Amino acid sequence: QVQLVESGGGLVQPGGSLRLSCAASGSMLSINAMGWYRQAPGKQRELVANIMRGGSTTYADSVKGRFTISRDNAKNTVYLQMNSLKPEDTAVYYCNGVIRRVGVRGYDDYWGQGTQVTVSS
Repeated sequence: QVQLVESGGGLVQPGGSLRLSCAASGSMLSINAMGWYRQAPGKQRELVANIMRGGSTTYADSVKGRFTISRDNAKNTVYLQMNSLKPEDTAVYYCNGVIRRVGVRGYDDYWGQGTQVTVSS
């Protein structure tokens, strides 16, 4: 099974920055898409940013201009650079990947454990 390992969460002051990382384990993985979702208490999980295999990206309106998603294909890693953080960005951030092993038919949907991001003074 593919495992997504997240890092980079923590406590930051409003206006600060954090960089989240998510690495997919395994060798010869074929990644169709990877992205970040978040869930705040009492709210539904929402898409934050996504990057497709071809490089196209999608962002939630609330983070456009502040967050940037990127990838390192050689490391099977996706990043989320979060700038100008606001208290409303506080949530558990989950890495998501649509991934298959090379030579194996079918993609599977994987989720990371989640990392807490807290924006507070």
